[in-house]
Amino acid sequence: MHKVVIGVLIWLMASSVWAASESTMSLLDNRFRVDPSIQQITFVIYRKKPSRPVVLVRPDGQKYYAWKAPDNVKWYEETSMDIISIDNPMPGPWQAVGKVTPENHIKLISNLQLTSDHFPERLYQSEVLKFTARLTSDDQPISLRDFLERVKLKVTFTPFVENEESLPKEARPIPDVLGDFSDDGRDLDEKAGDGIFTVALPVNVEPGKYRARITSGNGVFLRAQEQTVLVYPKPYSDTLIQSRDKTQPHQVVVSGEKGSLEPGSLAMQITHKDEQGHVDHFDAQSPKDSLSLSVDIPNTQEFGQYTWSGTLYANELATKRPLIFPISQQSYSLVHEIDLEQARLMQEKQAAERRKKELEQAILERRAEKRKMAIIYIIVGNIVAMLLAVLAWFIWRKVKARKAMQPEMQLEVPKK
Repeated sequence: MHKVVIGVLIWLMASSVWAASESTMSLLDNRFRVDPSIQQITFVIYRKKPSRPVVLVRPDGQKYYAWKAPDNVKWYEETSMDIISIDNPMPGPWQAVGKVTPENHIKLISNLQLTSDHFPERLYQSEVLKFTARLTSDDQPISLRDFLERVKLKVTFTPFVENEESLPKEARPIPDVLGDFSDDGRDLDEKAGDGIFTVALPVNVEPGKYRARITSGNGVFLRAQEQTVLVYPKPYSDTLIQSRDKTQPHQVVVSGEKGSLEPGSLAMQITHKDEQGHVDHFDAQSPKDSLSLSVDIPNTQEFGQYTWSGTLYANELATKRPLIFPISQQSYSLVHEIDLEQARLMQEKQAAERRKKELEQAILERRAEKRKMAIIYIIVGNIVAMLLAVLAWFIWRKVKARKAMQPEMQLEVPKK
């Protein structure tokens, strides 16, 4: 009977029960077999909640623990789940020892690989780029949601330094995390749970040369894709021209950089908000063969604070690559016109009041200083008087003592 069970397990491992070589196994004593052809395998083990992580036993009896495992083992744990990835696992029967769910629900993913899009030859500062990465098992998409939801992929940009790995850790450049991937079917991600991770990557770094890395840092899956990228300065300028003429609108003007953007490809959407929270949307497109455009914003002449933001769309000249540039929120104000004569009179009045206060303060300070000096004179005079009195008393005592001694000295003079 035991041989029959083992034979069934081997057949399950060899066949593609799931796309992407995912295997769901109900195993006797939590045992499973690893085929010699497998170079990398991930165990998804469901435990009773709550419970401690399982102990993973190799075919030769060596044990792996969540807190103690070799470098080729990456362990991610939750209160009721272990996800363990092993590079070059030992072929043969493995066993998970622990409070595995009664159904012995263990899922295996073999030969897990991370692939990603290739970064364009040029990236531009402040652009947003749709970028995808894919997880596959034996070159097939992964559909195991419990696993995909726990893969935390991120993109980092690190300033490029030659021979970075040879430098001490303190001297290595610090990476910037520009974005996190998601596979939830939201924003730019096309479909949830299809193994394709998407990020709207904001290139918010200074122009220069970088190492772009795609990694997963939570222990579920630790692989890295790396590419050297060049980030160029923002290829356009934008400005708001605030109208002083009540009959003319305000204008947002954008000018593209010659040689970087394709003439006639610029388009822009503007979101405008007034002080009461009312929102309007405006858009415009550049004329053919032009690298500039403008968007009119109505001049309502209502006093207050206004904000605007937008998105610029364009194509790169050399490659025709679509570019997206978010324009961050900016503000401007409409205030009452200033009456210069009234302002001058108000300033003169304020200056006169300020001088009056300063004069009064100076008088008060002088009076206080005089009072202070008078008190000092009185104290010093009293001290001097006391010293003179003590001195006079001391002299008087000396004189008196001297007079008292004179008669006695005369009695002692011998008679002739």
